Amino acid sequence: MTVSSTSDLPDVLTLGYSFCPNDTFIFHALHAGLVAAPLPVQEVLEDVQTLNEWAVQGRLPMTKISYRAYFDVMEQYVALRSGGALGRGVGPLVVTRPGVRDLGGLRVASPGALTTAELLLRLSHPGCEVVRMRYDEVMPAVQRGEVHGQPVHAGLIIHESRFTFPQYGLQKHLDLGAWWEGETGLPLPLGAILVKRSLPDSVKVALNGAVRSSLEYAYAHPDAARGYIRQHALEMSDEVMQAHIDLYVNPFSLDVGEEGERAVRELFRRAVAVGAVPDSDVPDSDVPLFVELP
Repeated sequence: MTVSSTSDLPDVLTLGYSFCPNDTFIFHALHAGLVAAPLPVQEVLEDVQTLNEWAVQGRLPMTKISYRAYFDVMEQYVALRSGGALGRGVGPLVVTRPGVRDLGGLRVASPGALTTAELLLRLSHPGCEVVRMRYDEVMPAVQRGEVHGQPVHAGLIIHESRFTFPQYGLQKHLDLGAWWEGETGLPLPLGAILVKRSLPDSVKVALNGAVRSSLEYAYAHPDAARGYIRQHALEMSDEVMQAHIDLYVNPFSLDVGEEGERAVRELFRRAVAVGAVPDSDVPDSDVPLFVELP
């Protein structure tokens, strides 16, 4: 594996993450220069599916990504141990209008082919047909019961939608996180922070430390990031904004830990078993899934 020299490093490192409160909470201090980093960081905020697609293109040196999408780019990127979204009780939900009892053969709105949510649906309900759209378009499509004149019977919701779906007259049909935990006994891997493997090892380690320091700063100064989070939270209420942070930012965000690593490997194994992703030597070779710390 080739590793670039320090002289090949950019003057500014571009970091992609989502508008979601958990990401803006974690990265505010790093973005604002309140914690040390090996390079100045410039943020680019985008929806999760766009970030997933950009990672496949190798567009950003450092980016938030769905674990499902990570499985397609493991040879180009490595996950940081800090900053990700992984845990218990954090899973995507399948929501429907009242009266839907069985998903078999139904059309389900999905926030993207590379999202962990769609992979979980494929693992749990392989007979569903999916129709893809931006994550914030899923609930309105289910509420209408159609998109572009085609029926939509259910929707996969992620992010803050977990807290707001009753406002659309929808009901929870299935908690895919609870399904995963029941099947495996493991926490659910949702999203990771990746860096290019071509970066020097010392820089990768320093970036992991910078992300962890940014989160620790957010914990120690909970009001510091509030304006930044609010700026990107669109029409989300303060209550939903805080509930989002409380749910998705947890001890696994500080370090994925041994249990988190086992969960990621199990998700990869199951994805390969159903043909959702091609097999790879990375999880079983000397090439690490996560940045190795000294």
